[in-house]
Order: sequence, then C-alpha cells, then structure tokens
Amino acid sequence: MKQMSKRRAAAALALLLTGAIAVSGCGGNSAGSQEASNGGSAGNPGSASEPVSIKYYNWDNEAQTAGTDAMLADFMKQNPDIKVEHVVLVPGDSVEMLKKLDFLISSGEAVDVVALPNLGAVYERATRGALSPLNELYEQNSLVPEEEYYVNPKIDDQYYGMQLTSSFNYVLLNKDALDEAGLPVPAYGWTWDDYRDYAKKLNKGEGVDKRYGTYFHTWELYMNAPAQTVMKDPFRYDDGSTILADPTYKYFFQLRKDMEAADQSAKPYADVLAAKLNYRTEFFNEEAAMVLTGSWTIPDPGNQEQYPHSFTTAFAPVPLPPANAEPKDYEGGKYFTSGTQVVMGATTKHKEASFKLMRYMTTADSESRLEFSGWKKADNQVVLDRLIGEDRELYDVESLQNTLFGDDIQYLDASSVITVSTSELTKVINDGFSKFMLSDESIDDVQKWMVDEAGKIINEKESK
Repeated sequence: MKQMSKRRAAAALALLLTGAIAVSGCGGNSAGSQEASNGGSAGNPGSASEPVSIKYYNWDNEAQTAGTDAMLADFMKQNPDIKVEHVVLVPGDSVEMLKKLDFLISSGEAVDVVALPNLGAVYERATRGALSPLNELYEQNSLVPEEEYYVNPKIDDQYYGMQLTSSFNYVLLNKDALDEAGLPVPAYGWTWDDYRDYAKKLNKGEGVDKRYGTYFHTWELYMNAPAQTVMKDPFRYDDGSTILADPTYKYFFQLRKDMEAADQSAKPYADVLAAKLNYRTEFFNEEAAMVLTGSWTIPDPGNQEQYPHSFTTAFAPVPLPPANAEPKDYEGGKYFTSGTQVVMGATTKHKEASFKLMRYMTTADSESRLEFSGWKKADNQVVLDRLIGEDRELYDVESLQNTLFGDDIQYLDASSVITVSTSELTKVINDGFSKFMLSDESIDDVQKWMVDEAGKIINEKESK
C-alpha cells in the first residue's frame, strides 16, 4: 500500500474487513445521506423518466451482495435521477477481480465507480491513466480530502480515491496474565523496549507448558514492525530511496533475536517456520500473552466456538520506536492505516453522478456495517459495538476504545511514493531477516546486503 505487504494484504482482505462495504439501507436523515444529497448534480442527468445510468464494480461475495444492493437501492431512492447497476466482477476474489477490471478498461468499456482493495491497486491504475482525478469535483463540492478521509491517494497533486474502509494495527494482550504479573495495560507512547520488558515479565512455565511473553508471526509486519506501522511506505522514503538502511531495521532485527535467544520470551523463528503456526491460536490457546495484529481480529475474543478461552483480552496501541531507533521519515508517532478505496474510471461519461455515489458510499451510516469507515467524521464507535457483540465480558472494552479512538491516536496519510516492485523488495526483507535470525551473520553485513539488493531493484524498476 504504497504497495501491499503481506500484513497490509491481510489487513485489507481478512475476516470482516474484506471486500467492498456491505451496508444496508439507511434513513434519509442520516449525516451521510445529507452530505451525499448535497454532492452536486448527477452530471448530464436525463429527465425524471430517463435517469443517468452508472455502474458500480466490486468483488462482493454472496453475503455482501445483499447489503450492497440495499445500500444502492437507498442511494437511488434519494437520487431518482441516477440509476446504479451493481456489477460483481469476481465474487470474493479481489485479485482475480482486478484482472477482469483491467481487461474491461483495456477494451474501452466506460467504467464509472470501482472498489479497489488497496492503495497499490489505485496507484497502479492511476499511473496508467485508467482513473479520473477527483480534484475538480472536490472543489465544486467545497471538500478538502485531508479533512474527510484518513488516506488520500495522490499523484502530482491529483487525488484518485476515496477511502471506503479502514483497518488498524494494535497489540492483543491476555489481561489475566497482565494482572498476574502486576502489569498495567499499556497506553499510547509505550515503546518496543517496553514491549520487550513486558514480554520477559509475562513469560511463564517451561517446556511444552510454557507461555511465551509474545508471539511473532512470519509476515514482514513482525520483521520490522516500525516500518510497517509508523511509516508511510515499508520499502522507500519520500525521496524514493530504499528504507532498508533505516535505523529501525538494525534495531528491530536485533530486538527479535535478543527476545528469542537472550530473553527466551518469544518462540524461536525457526520453530514458527517449521510448525506453520497460527497467531490467533497461539494467543487464544495461551501459548503467548501478547500478539501484534490488527482490527480484523476484534470479533475473535467473542468467538468462543472457534477460539474457546476464559481470559479477558486487552488491547494496546502499537509500540513506538525508542529515541535511538526512530525512522528517518518519522511523523511523531502517527500510525499507518489501510483500507478499501473507491475510484472513478477515466472513461466514465457521468463524473458528477459517479462522484455523488462515491461520497454516499463513503459517508452513509448503516445498521449492518462491519467495517470501520475511512471517513474521519463517521461514528466508528457504533461499528465497534457491533463487532464486539454480546460477549463484552471477554473484552477490556475501555482499552480497545482508547487504542482505536484515543485522543493521542493519529493516522498517516498516503505515501507520495509509488512502489511497483513490492514482491521483489519483500523477498529481500524476508531473505535478509532469515539470514540474520538463522545464521551467525552480523546485522551490519545483513543490512548492507539488503540495501545493495534493494538499490538494484529500485534503480531498475522504480521511478521517484
């Protein structure tokens, strides 16, 4: 994002936080409905008997389709001069959906509004000229994107997407284990040094009965968490150069090794790879007392059928890098957030009608919404209550609310860097991390190798 890492792909595609928004009809007096109704004319509207017709493309599965259809029906009821056709390109599969979308675009079909799964998908198509910039329509409707949405994909000062959903990272903690160790639930501002200290104190037992202080999974999120959580792009700085030389890499690689070898508070990386472990199972089976993950796991503590357990789950913001390991392009502890974007095709013949639908989709309230909104003015507390459900006794609700919506919590906007060689750079990170964790190579040698390899890829494939 920027382009998607595995962590961000998981955040965008995981349980309850995947696909296009699944919302049912809402009352005509909601805040979102009022804003949508004020969004301008439909764009070359026909007479009352001949409304403008536009299409909305996504990858809804069967369950999501009903909610989307209800939302579109409500939009059309409020906007009788616009007719919207819901086109599911490939049900439940965003990767295949993008392939089919690209075929439609290349064939010259008029594409109106599309849901895209991540920023990378937006940037890729915008740079090819497949998307229409939104600046003129934002100006006509007196809207400032940065005041409306957390993440605003932009190329050369042209805006190309509206954020439909948001997902957030946080730390799950076994509150019973915290209480047993006499530790408070961490608040915003704790660092990865503090995390290491917590993990040591949360260790319990030995051998097969051991509960580790924490568990780190195999994704890039767990190889350099600061790069994935407090930087706009996990691969490159704003000037286009590789971030693999960043101080966070040396710091976090060494932290991971020390927590495994010296503290023995994290299950060894080699064992995690060999056993193909599941991070949810590690946490809810009390194999680990803390896990870095994301908001797609909010329903899990209440899911006793799949994750039977008796302890209360607490939540904490992602730790920040300590002063000696702050990244080069650091924006004072703001967090990365990802999510689905809705965009307008460059070939649409009805820009104003399409813009009106996009605003409605991103701002309308719903009684069935199960994704956090990307709109800054949305009432995400209502969504949170819905995700928690009836088993509130299994949640430390106050810590979850503070983690997501606390006064100190702020989010980064989109990166200005467009990274297209995601898979190649991801492999460099994976290989470098494995070199360091599974051998005696020094961190300096490993980091130099990573920087050299990333530099070759960027020089060959990327433009600044």
